[in-house]
Amino acid sequence: MSENLLAGDDWVPQACTLPTVDQPLRRTEFDALFAEDVTSVDQASPGQLQFELRATPDAAARAADLAVKETGCCSFFAFKLSIGDGKVSMTVSTDAQHAAVLAALRDRATARVGAHE
Repeated sequence: MSENLLAGDDWVPQACTLPTVDQPLRRTEFDALFAEDVTSVDQASPGQLQFELRATPDAAARAADLAVKETGCCSFFAFKLSIGDGKVSMTVSTDAQHAAVLAALRDRATARVGAHE
């Protein structure tokens, strides 16, 4: 993989065990979540990213489904889905070694938030 994680739309790190043929499908799933369900993106630290989601059961379910799939191939990510006070958020965390991957995810999300509207 290239050190430039966004080069050629290929930001998937070598540590990811998702078969190469399935990676475009996963990017599409993330892109749909970002465009349709994420309302804001906040990076509290290099190792932690928070997505605010539409407060609907469908948005929470899509985020949870994607988080479960992603931890199956990228074990360096940890996901936390929070639901309360009429809000839904998903926090993604990683170690310092994978902070560049998280930054690439942030950039991808930021570019797509609200693109579906």
